[in-house]
Amino acid sequence: MLWIFIAMQTHSHEPIQQSGEEFSYVSEQFSDLRILRYEIPGFDQLTLKQKELAYYLSEAARSGRDIYWDQNYKHNLRVRRIIEQIVMNFTGDKTTQEYQNFLVYAKRVWFSNGIHHHYSNDKILPTFSKDYFSDLIKTCENAQFPLLAGESVDELIQKMTPIIFDPIIGAKKVNLDENIDKIKCSAVNFYQDLSEEEVAEYYRSLSDANDPTPLSHGLNSKKIKLDGRLHENVYKVGGLYGEAISEIVKWLEKALMVAESDLQASSIAKLIEYYKTGDLKKFDEYNILWVQDTDSVVDTVNGFIEVYDDPLGHTGSWEAVASIKDLEATKRFGVLSHEAQWFEDNSPILDTHKRTSVTGVSYKIINVVAESGASSPSTPIGINLPNADWIRKLHGSKSVSLGSIEHAYNQASHGTTLDEFYLSAQKEWILVYGDIADKLHTGLHEVIGHASGQLEEGVQPPHVTLGSYASALEEARADLVGLYYIGDQHLVDIGVSPSTEIIKASYTQYINNGLLKQMARIDLGKNIEESHMRNRQMIAAWAYEHGRANNVIERYDLQTPEGLKTYFVVNDFQALRELFGELLKEVQRIKSQGDFEAGKNLIENYGVRVDETLHRQVKQRWEKLGVAPYAGFINPQLVPVYNENQELIDVEVSYPNDFVNQMLDYGLRYSFLPHYPN
Repeated sequence: MLWIFIAMQTHSHEPIQQSGEEFSYVSEQFSDLRILRYEIPGFDQLTLKQKELAYYLSEAARSGRDIYWDQNYKHNLRVRRIIEQIVMNFTGDKTTQEYQNFLVYAKRVWFSNGIHHHYSNDKILPTFSKDYFSDLIKTCENAQFPLLAGESVDELIQKMTPIIFDPIIGAKKVNLDENIDKIKCSAVNFYQDLSEEEVAEYYRSLSDANDPTPLSHGLNSKKIKLDGRLHENVYKVGGLYGEAISEIVKWLEKALMVAESDLQASSIAKLIEYYKTGDLKKFDEYNILWVQDTDSVVDTVNGFIEVYDDPLGHTGSWEAVASIKDLEATKRFGVLSHEAQWFEDNSPILDTHKRTSVTGVSYKIINVVAESGASSPSTPIGINLPNADWIRKLHGSKSVSLGSIEHAYNQASHGTTLDEFYLSAQKEWILVYGDIADKLHTGLHEVIGHASGQLEEGVQPPHVTLGSYASALEEARADLVGLYYIGDQHLVDIGVSPSTEIIKASYTQYINNGLLKQMARIDLGKNIEESHMRNRQMIAAWAYEHGRANNVIERYDLQTPEGLKTYFVVNDFQALRELFGELLKEVQRIKSQGDFEAGKNLIENYGVRVDETLHRQVKQRWEKLGVAPYAGFINPQLVPVYNENQELIDVEVSYPNDFVNQMLDYGLRYSFLPHYPN
């Protein structure tokens, strides 16, 4: 299961930073967003063939960018192309407040791959006027706006103005409110003219409790109603998104010719076959081959994978990550994968829910080469795939930590919230063990957490049994595995942890993030919608409540010269570990038995609603820090070098530091889909 996330001025044209210069990790900050940069350590040590492979996989990654934009909302591509044309062609006064407001809106839309906030899912509303929007378009004389057949510029303005400005139209990308029709009330472009019940019934009709290797039905298709029946419009060459997928395949076919091994070549060839046919059996076959390839230095994730954006958890958002292995870091932390059976055997979950044989689990730390789709600009720091439980059980899983991304986050944001949200003793623990605690929890989450446990016989996959709560519960399960083991002596014995004292930093950070810090990301008056945030608050709030009788976690409300400040202090770390083990046992039971009501109650009762008074306090405290609560990245650029005979002789890396320029460049070079692909 992919995706662990880390929480965190004006436009300027700066030169591209070349490899070897002193590296600057921070580019700019606007709205609630911070734009960072990351390096690719080890790229210069690759062979020419490996560099070539990395280049082809990075191009395959960027070629699918349009797909994710359209998946997020049916009007997104057209909105983006209007923005691009204005930024490139407007020759009026760019110093006015309205133009600056427009530019911030443009950057927010680019960051979120559409007009809905990348985390809250709420529609991003402009802070410039409708009249100014109209003036911008009309004064760009040389612009090539995305007009439909026979459409005038005035008609374009008339049609797009309510789509951009009306808060009611497409109000929320993914709406998980239990009291509404999640399909009809979500703007995400996975369904058309369908209700939640119609979609749920369709998937029920495809489910077979006796199938030991079920397909991930609906993973790569848009569901539409035709002649009164649900029809799947499959993403494939010659099908929906075919123009972009053909471009992805073109670069994958080049990568196939320089694969590092026969196994990797077979894996890439199967991915190509899947993209050409849309056959989900081919996708399963690809995943099995991909899991087995643990030796390749250059690797990729590419496809319709995670289902967080589907209100019912079936359709995969397109994403891609191209990377190279960090050999030294992998050697140090890779031992976790070799210990997977020990962790399974010693887990507090029920014996019937433990795997008697944990096979094929691998772990590596990577340096990212390129990201796209749902992985960029906002990126995960951990990956564990494939998602199909039966493949994980029979063939294993591949776990990855994005080392270069974690390093960039730490360099850019280290200590920014330490003084504000932690007391003195807590700060000491975090300063000593905080960074290693984060890395180790990520590894345990991905390698052990997602790879652990099993379903009871005859129980359908979680996206069928647990519906919209499946993602939050799965992330909670993996987090709880990491929390349960983070202070275990066994981690010290196998050489991946410096001390069992690391538990103090880990638990302190987790509880305060779940109950305090992450509230900075939510608008006042809003509930928590995003699955990872629901997961973290659910765990922290449940532990706080269930440990209250013994004062395991204590809330301190301190009156300071700046006003009331709330802190959460862990008084008994071992007791908290036992609580985490108890909750892990229950969450695993919910997954193993497909207990929808129990899962719903956990998330709804502990993970959704926030304390309004505490929320307001956190927002005020965070605002004083001057640090945006979200962060994302500008990608490095790989540049092929050819000799006079047009033979590839090298691939060089440069590091752009202008977010706007990269977005414009991507819009020009990687735009393959029509304004409305379907």
